[in-house]
Amino acid sequence: MQAIRTWWGQRFIAALEQFTDTARLARGRSYANDNRIKSWALKNGTLSAKIRGNKNPYFGVYKEPTYETAISLKSISATDWALLIHHLGSRAGYISRLLLNEMPDHIERPFKSLDLHLLPHSAKDFKTSCSCPDYENPCKHIAGLCYFLSSKLDENPFLLFELRGLSPEQLLEKLRQTPLGAALALAREKGQAATLDPVESYFTRPRATIQSGPCSLDTYWQSPKRLPETIVSSAQATVPALLIKKGGDFPAFWKEPQPLPTIMEEVYGAIRKKVKAW
Repeated sequence: MQAIRTWWGQRFIAALEQFTDTARLARGRSYANDNRIKSWALKNGTLSAKIRGNKNPYFGVYKEPTYETAISLKSISATDWALLIHHLGSRAGYISRLLLNEMPDHIERPFKSLDLHLLPHSAKDFKTSCSCPDYENPCKHIAGLCYFLSSKLDENPFLLFELRGLSPEQLLEKLRQTPLGAALALAREKGQAATLDPVESYFTRPRATIQSGPCSLDTYWQSPKRLPETIVSSAQATVPALLIKKGGDFPAFWKEPQPLPTIMEEVYGAIRKKVKAW
């Protein structure tokens, strides 16, 4: 299983770790991969999967079994969703990022204002089941499916909304129906509809100019305006790697475990030292 990189994926697992035995969760990690999970589906807010088990004569299991495992979160009512959509649709910071399929950093705030939660908050948020003979809940298959779900949340955080009873398509449609959402969607459609004028070449071509009179060497090599005698060095950036940080800690192309801004700050620092040495 790959490391969980996003804050919402980490929060999902953190909620599970609050009320689950750590050793049992550790065993479940080995089940969060394609070798164990034969198939899975998310439908009506429930994640169900068929998971390969182990032979266990102690439980009377002599052939490799396949267990039916399912996870769901406590659903948010339609009335509460209407209030949440009204709150999200009246804040440009929330709705603009959601319409761009991005998860806002403080998405939990509007939920907390209504005494609700998007991410799991306690054991009462989880509803789980497994056909294995293990009487403990969660069993290692459920734990493995939770880790598998957290990795999917890394790729698509909008699955959280579906687990709470509202599909991503329904969420975006309801947001577009709000006054601010309609205005933002219209502006975005106009921007996408704009066409660019074709050009003959992507490269700048030189243009010939006619000299008004004879040109002397002094006129050619000297300018009527003197260049500055000293060049003022640029000030050091107050926030190192600012443009890199705007792209997030783990952009889509970055596969390393360490955040990209951290690496780039070290690169920029080395370049600055090299320039000073010159």
